[in-house]
Amino acid sequence: MTHVLVIEDDPVTSREIEAALQDHGFDVTLVNNGREGLLAAISDTFDIIVLDRMLPGALDGLGMLTALRASGITTPVLILSALSALDERVRGLRAGGDDYLTKPFEFIELTARLDALNRRRAPPSAANRDSRLRIGNLEIDLLRRSVRRGERQIDLLPREYALLEYLAQHAGQVVTRTMLFEAVWNYSYDDRTNVIDVHIGRLRHKIDGEGDSPMLQTIRGAGYVLRSPE
Repeated sequence: MTHVLVIEDDPVTSREIEAALQDHGFDVTLVNNGREGLLAAISDTFDIIVLDRMLPGALDGLGMLTALRASGITTPVLILSALSALDERVRGLRAGGDDYLTKPFEFIELTARLDALNRRRAPPSAANRDSRLRIGNLEIDLLRRSVRRGERQIDLLPREYALLEYLAQHAGQVVTRTMLFEAVWNYSYDDRTNVIDVHIGRLRHKIDGEGDSPMLQTIRGAGYVLRSPE
């Protein structure tokens, strides 16, 4: 079971996070300040740390994270913060954070991001070492960067291929616009742009051809999911 250390000073928020993570199957330890969080992270073994940026006292979130990395602890850290400005996100990542999620957030996105961090630290399975990804009759050749659905060869532009590969690696899971933007475009999501919707529309048109059962689905208010057809 994945063991998550949550360092959050607001008792209501921490309990809500605890409930959401436990419902997701995680084992959760709660701490409400930076000093206790640092002590817990050093003295025990955790798979992931969820760290509030604005902790009270002498050791705030970034201070605790800096001390943690200086101690040689490499546990993946997801930073939670109400500070959404680009320079604040960059500060958090440069201090040693592995991901940054701004408040308020949806718990479905929090658990999806923690799942992603968990996969990064886990050793690759035999399926992941395969050079092909298969979802139903859709097959992606990771070495040739080619795609087929059944007998049909699908020609994709580089960005479309990157989107499909990311969705396939998370097949059956809801992937948010933020996750796609950061993984495929390599910068933070801007809700004023419709670039993801445009690319998703083109990708859907190509992989869900005439007569095919739809695989790429939009989950309203959450994101997208690539599923094997029924």
